[in-house]
Amino acid sequence: MRPLRRLRSPLSLDWFVFWKGVFTLSNTTELQELKSRQQKTWASGDYSKIAWLTVPIGDVLCEAVDLRAGAAVLDVATGTGHVALAAARRFCKVTGIDYVPALLDRAARRAEAEDLDVDFREADAENLPFADASFDYVLSSIGVMFTADHQRAANELVRVCRPGGRIGVASWTPAGFIGELLRAVSSHAPPPPAARPPTRWGEEGTMRELFGDSVSALTFVTAAATQRFPSPEHFADFFLAHYGPTLKAAERLDDAGRRAFRDDLVAIAAKSNRVTDGTLVSDWEYRIAVATRA
Repeated sequence: MRPLRRLRSPLSLDWFVFWKGVFTLSNTTELQELKSRQQKTWASGDYSKIAWLTVPIGDVLCEAVDLRAGAAVLDVATGTGHVALAAARRFCKVTGIDYVPALLDRAARRAEAEDLDVDFREADAENLPFADASFDYVLSSIGVMFTADHQRAANELVRVCRPGGRIGVASWTPAGFIGELLRAVSSHAPPPPAARPPTRWGEEGTMRELFGDSVSALTFVTAAATQRFPSPEHFADFFLAHYGPTLKAAERLDDAGRRAFRDDLVAIAAKSNRVTDGTLVSDWEYRIAVATRA
């Protein structure tokens, strides 16, 4: 396994803010003010546990773009490395980037455990440290959707993909479970005025707008990741304990507010439940956009 490389962009931490996973921001001043808060937020949770839930999406994304062995693949906002590892298992030459060191460390340990060769680097999705047309495939699963500047991030995905190469992005949809969850979070702990919902990446119209004429083809696959918890209440407590933004949002509330927040999370889970045995089985909708670089 290659050693973890630290390629820090001057903007890398400025873009990773408290509302990562909830809403994104476009005002640089606001982002800078929230920089210190985001560090405390992610230290308070354990996103690697939340990342368990998206493991299957990595394989679905790799199949959606029809990965070919030997191809150069970039996994943007790799997190704990689901897509990067899935591509490496398909004998691709893989690079994974993220701007959260703790997640990259976890990804590197996972690659080492499987004896997979993945080049993990600390870098910003909005300022990728690669030359134009460096990769055959540029992928992101539940990652690039949480960038601050959506258009800039989309432009970077296109820029580093070679002409004729493929770009694949998996995102939660606004109408799906996570879309409803994020709306509940914002209703209890309102985001800054400049915020834009990350789930817009799960809309076909938004993806056509973001990629524009830079791609020659754009197709979509809608699927669901089935999640299982001991109960709706366990789901709520699990997210409140481990998902940094949810945890910190709850901390901003008084006792009555926290109870109401938890009650809403339980209600969202219960409404989505498709079993009646007391456990929770819920299908979380996501959409994959597959584009060919023009």
